[in-house]
Amino acid sequence: MKTFLDCIPCFFYQALNAVRMVTSDEEIQERVLREVLRLVSAMDLTQSPPEMGQKIHRLIREVSGNPDPYAEVKQRFNRLALASYPEMQSKVRASQEPFETAVRLAIAGNVIDFGVNPGLKEEVVRQSIHSALEAPLNWDALKSLQAAIAQSESILYVGDNAGEIVFDRLLIEQIGRQKVTFVVRGSPVINDATMEDARMTGMTDLVEVIDNGSDAPGTILEDCSAEFRQRFKMADMIITKGQGNYETLSQVNRKVFFLFKAKCPVIAEDVGCETGSYIIEVGGFGGEKLR
Repeated sequence: MKTFLDCIPCFFYQALNAVRMVTSDEEIQERVLREVLRLVSAMDLTQSPPEMGQKIHRLIREVSGNPDPYAEVKQRFNRLALASYPEMQSKVRASQEPFETAVRLAIAGNVIDFGVNPGLKEEVVRQSIHSALEAPLNWDALKSLQAAIAQSESILYVGDNAGEIVFDRLLIEQIGRQKVTFVVRGSPVINDATMEDARMTGMTDLVEVIDNGSDAPGTILEDCSAEFRQRFKMADMIITKGQGNYETLSQVNRKVFFLFKAKCPVIAEDVGCETGSYIIEVGGFGGEKLR
């Protein structure tokens, strides 16, 4: 997905909120915003928004000297999700349609996004769990996802945020753990999940976990490791979570299933839905549009 003009104010909003997390020094905050102004002014708008997000958060880590500014946030929401896991697992087990319920809860976990909502409260996550079963969901897209899983032996499941990956466990348990390789970011960016989060939440005990070798808040294939690109190419099926993965992979030359909550009006318009919708999108040049 390209960068739209409406994305540009969000770059500054995200940069300001991120730098305020790491320092109260207004001189440093001003320095970051001025540098972001320079970067955005030179940006090629055919690039995806996460390509600018990668530059912004590299800058903030460099200026602050903090390699993982969101470390405390990630740990806090990992703990919240782990505490909620038994309740969610019970919902899946009690459901007449356990696969559908697991998909709904996996998408509900995508609310844990500090790039979009830097002030996210734990109560919002709890509410997302409770409202997940009532959210509209495209039945045809759900069935397409389920059929593709049944026909696949090797599934690459590209995760998104810390905390959210606990929600992903529910869906992986329905898919069959032997089929799945789970992917995290190569190093910290925003509150995206890394190998440390996979260990903390028990994902590494459930399935094989690899990192993509990149610090982008999405999956920019040319920035990822050769190992990840090979796994991406060879997998029978790709499932990705979150808006950043949609933004960076929606035009790749293979079929990809995208699961996310449309939290951004620009992405909602690109997908063709209302903001706040639960999305199962089949994209890439090998995928039909099933929303």
